[in-house]
Amino acid sequence: MTDMAVETTTSSEPLPRTKTDWLPLLLVPALALLALPFIGSGSTWVTLTVAGLAMGMMIFLMASGLTLVFGLMDIINFGHGVFISLGAYATLIVLGPLAGWGQADSVWLNLGLLFLCIVVAMAVTGVVGAVFERVIVRPVYGSHLKQILVTMGGLIVAEQAIHAIWGASPIPLQLPQTLRGAFVIGDIVMERYRVVAVCIGLVVFIGMQLLLNRTRIGLLIRAGVENPEMVEALGYRIRRLFVSVFVAGSALAGLGGVMWAFYRQTLTAGMGMEVMVLVFIVIIIGGLGSVGGCFVGSILVALVANYVGFLEPKLALISNILVMALVLIWRPQGLFPVARR
Repeated sequence: MTDMAVETTTSSEPLPRTKTDWLPLLLVPALALLALPFIGSGSTWVTLTVAGLAMGMMIFLMASGLTLVFGLMDIINFGHGVFISLGAYATLIVLGPLAGWGQADSVWLNLGLLFLCIVVAMAVTGVVGAVFERVIVRPVYGSHLKQILVTMGGLIVAEQAIHAIWGASPIPLQLPQTLRGAFVIGDIVMERYRVVAVCIGLVVFIGMQLLLNRTRIGLLIRAGVENPEMVEALGYRIRRLFVSVFVAGSALAGLGGVMWAFYRQTLTAGMGMEVMVLVFIVIIIGGLGSVGGCFVGSILVALVANYVGFLEPKLALISNILVMALVLIWRPQGLFPVARR
């Protein structure tokens, strides 16, 4: 009887919850407050902070797909940059027939145009990502060295394909009419497009967190990472699930490419590769495979670059490397380590 009571008591105990590590989350507000006395002007500080948040969101959008693929599939995809470029060029598919929407003085038409560009870019990069995974990545599962070599080769081929389709000359890209300019509140200036970028970045981050942590698909993905054989034994096709993850990561890169293209207002075939160093820095800072770490790392890197660029422009180029070095000295596995690899 006593044994049964003990068993009942034990079974009714709640499962232990993983403690949230709040310390890395405090780095962003701590950095912003630390920069305030050095900048001096409150309005300038707000302007730089909003600009840094927007840049961080765009970096996150470009990096989130890669950290998702690496964290859940253990694939190092050096060809990720080509999906950023391809997503940027996919905007031309929409801007061609709907150029009038971008010139209209209507917020809804301009936002609708941006939304269509995002949808088309994600669809195109998702389809190309499925082919890329099947032809290039699948034969080298389990070998990081081979993954680096073949994905770099795939990147070179894809860039040449972009040259063949759209030409090698840079293509100018204009922001929709109502997304140009800035909101002016007193002495504070906030660019409209940067505000939109912050909103889109937050929506994507919250959506990814909810999908991975609060849905059945997210549960299956995380279970497949921990024990793929058991998930297969339960009747789920883990291979198809992982292919879906790779396609989703490619589509997110396409989304980031759209936002980056409108920010730069110029399309070049190598624009994705140009930001890949920054993308890898963010992933390393956040912790390999951590979506939350990627989010915090993106904002941290962007804010440091903005503040340092304003105070000492000559040091802006090395600020990202300095941030990565300091974080790795403090936490060698990144802000939010997912697994030991």
